[in-house]
Amino acid sequence: MCGIWALFGSDECLSVQCLSAMKIAHRGPDAFRFENVNGFTNCCFGFHRLAVVDQLYGMQPIRVKKFPYLWLCYNGEIYNFKQLQKQFGFEYQTLVDGEVILHLYNRGGIEQTASMLDGVFAFILLDTANRKVFLARDTYGVRPLFKVLTDDGFLGVCSEAKGLINLKHSTSLSSKVEPFLPGHYEVLDLKPSGKVASVELVKFHSYKDEPLHAAFDTVEALPSGFDLETVKSNIRILFENAVRKRLMAHRRIGCLLSGGLDSSLVAAVLLKLVKEMNITYPLQTFAIGMENSPDLLAARKVAAHIGSEHHEVIFNSEEGIQAIEDVIFSLETYDITTVRASIGMYLVSKYIRKKTDSVVIFSGEGSDELTQGYIYFHKAPSPEEAAEESERLLKELYLFDVLRADRTTAAHGLELRVPFLDHRFTSYYLSLPAELRVPKNGIEKYLLRQAFEDSNLLPKEILWRPKEAFSDGIASVKKSWFSILQDYIDQQVDDLLLEKASEKYPFNPPRTKESYYYRQIFEKHYSGRSNWLPHYWMPRWVKATDPSARTLKHYKSATQE
Repeated sequence: MCGIWALFGSDECLSVQCLSAMKIAHRGPDAFRFENVNGFTNCCFGFHRLAVVDQLYGMQPIRVKKFPYLWLCYNGEIYNFKQLQKQFGFEYQTLVDGEVILHLYNRGGIEQTASMLDGVFAFILLDTANRKVFLARDTYGVRPLFKVLTDDGFLGVCSEAKGLINLKHSTSLSSKVEPFLPGHYEVLDLKPSGKVASVELVKFHSYKDEPLHAAFDTVEALPSGFDLETVKSNIRILFENAVRKRLMAHRRIGCLLSGGLDSSLVAAVLLKLVKEMNITYPLQTFAIGMENSPDLLAARKVAAHIGSEHHEVIFNSEEGIQAIEDVIFSLETYDITTVRASIGMYLVSKYIRKKTDSVVIFSGEGSDELTQGYIYFHKAPSPEEAAEESERLLKELYLFDVLRADRTTAAHGLELRVPFLDHRFTSYYLSLPAELRVPKNGIEKYLLRQAFEDSNLLPKEILWRPKEAFSDGIASVKKSWFSILQDYIDQQVDDLLLEKASEKYPFNPPRTKESYYYRQIFEKHYSGRSNWLPHYWMPRWVKATDPSARTLKHYKSATQE
């Protein structure tokens, strides 16, 4: 996890512009550098470092003696850099995994570079010899990237939008700051003036296709066929491989643990592999909730079963409410369910940074989208429509769950790892027949649960625990976090304001007091940029005005007896 920032063709003094780069300092608390580009006085890179690999030579932009004309600023982890070195005979100058990007580009150009990377990444690559700038982002957008490009060729790129919105330029930038699309790379010409012109934007990987780098994976060809035992075995092999490759770190590893299926599977497999690799420190797991909440109780069971060093973070309603504005500023969104679910994750990340030395944090994001874990999937008209919905959710992850997971952890200088979004694992799961992937017997993620049923990784009651709405999972037994939020916000937003909401906010108008409250805070920090969220996250196939699972008829939480 790092913060990257770059400008090309700035008309304003770079020392003034560089103040914008400080807006993302939280992403890299260990070191910081600005560097101008030789021969282009109006171009520069900014980098905030979280040192996870190669403490000595890990500063950026990365430049190596072999390619003095290449400059690389990247945020991410490339898990197959050693396999690619072995395959192609690359001679690395550093221990930094991202150096492989320079070698791949030199060998086969940008298309092959982006397609061969097994990992999560957002990068800016400058080739001064050929006067090209390249931008690229991983398949699911696990690592964030924003850009602004003006009509006269001024380009700004940053890990978060807040590092671009206050840039100085002769024309307005307000409507032009936008997220860079996941699974794409862009080619831009660099003119002698330092300005750029976009040449093409290319989609290099579709999540349904097996990635090119699978040919060099440590797990070779899997048995084919869709008989249940083969499928279950393949799921276990690929998921374990997804966790194993993400153990690459020189800093302490920890894991978020809600006690739900996804985080529990990640934690159980992670602990098993940590033991196999003889990692000397105990694995720390972290759960958050209000006192005696269902999540805390379930996480406690899992931690006892797997034998982790478990930490419980208990928050009260006042702490949760006080965090809302900081959370919305960090997220750069006003989506209802994203804000709601981010509060717990933001507070637990704050605890991890302040009270422990764990820096690389595993989590269960992506599973609900991939394995049809949302409760509304029970209402899908057909397996085919459920499969289409799963793909739509994966395509939009960068706007919702992946955005939440990145910003809430990065706000506290932590690095997130999400094995459920492994390219090989997801492409295999999506290749399975649609009818295999749907909920069965009233239980969502049935196939995933089945795959691990005989593994003894988790207690049976956790493996088959139904999904909690996040606001209920972290709630106390006395009153749900959902209800606490509604009661507080009801006092903050007048009925008349809500009635006139569509006049004040014609794009994505708020329909509830909660969404109005979030929108007000968002506009305070990011006025006029509501188009960063194309639409609210809402369940399909049901009439819903609220995204919470607790509003669906199928849903019954542990607190509703």
